Amino acid sequence: MANGWLEAMRAGDFARAWAISDRDLAVSPHPPKHAGPRHLQRIWRGEAIAGKHVLVRCYHGLGDTIQFLRFMPLLRSVARSVTVWCQAELLRLVERTAGVDRALVIHDGTPNVEFDVDIEIMEVPHALKVGREQIEMRAPYLSLPPRTMSVSIGREGLAVGLVWEVGQWDKRRAIPAALLRRLAVPGVALHALQKDAGTEDLTHIGARDISTSEIATLGHLLTQLDLVICVDTMVAHLAGALGREAWVLLHADCDWRWPSSVCRSLWYPSLRLFHQRTAGDWGAVIAEASNALRRRVKSRQSAQ
Repeated sequence: MANGWLEAMRAGDFARAWAISDRDLAVSPHPPKHAGPRHLQRIWRGEAIAGKHVLVRCYHGLGDTIQFLRFMPLLRSVARSVTVWCQAELLRLVERTAGVDRALVIHDGTPNVEFDVDIEIMEVPHALKVGREQIEMRAPYLSLPPRTMSVSIGREGLAVGLVWEVGQWDKRRAIPAALLRRLAVPGVALHALQKDAGTEDLTHIGARDISTSEIATLGHLLTQLDLVICVDTMVAHLAGALGREAWVLLHADCDWRWPSSVCRSLWYPSLRLFHQRTAGDWGAVIAEASNALRRRVKSRQSAQ
């Protein structure tokens, strides 16, 4: 069932994906609610949502929360209220999201808020049985709070932000920093958005460090850059949700949210996808991105 669901999601056949999810929900044994690791919990069991006070729990990664915040207005249109129990790093973004009545920082234990139904944020589209028209992003849906600090990007060339490392989940997504040196083409100024980037990596790449651990500040940085080139991590979702242009470098067996071959995403129209054609071969992906970057610089120079 899992493989069928993955195939349906990648193909954009959401009706089939929800039918598979419904079947799984009906026949699979469920542990007690809220038992076991958070990221494995399925806490919505098919309960009615319409007219209810709904608590949305964000148990997965930061990128997952950003991606699925798009469904909060639709959820709010049927629910009596929507409270989002989210990661602390995202609080300032979540509380500004349309459809969210209240945002709280998630913690171990029980939330100190009343609710009728609770649901994990990635279960919301299943509960609402959304179709392509509700999933397809037509406009940015994140709103940034006022900036608290300023970083000057400079205008010495096409300003390109880079992210090459990922968290512990699925290290196949990471790219050796040394390979990114091939993106240092004439007319491009590279800026490292990678948190905790080492001096050696920055030197290899030829990038200036402008990284930040504060996501709202990162969002403001993205609005100043001409382009972001990144691996499959939170920054890709942040750029997409803000409508910023980003090129996402994907390994051969990419995650279900990305189509397996085409270069555009239904979820984020401002993203361009670059796929490995051979598992583990990042060199070919970087070469493709480098050539595209050269064409972009040439086009920019011709327009000036």
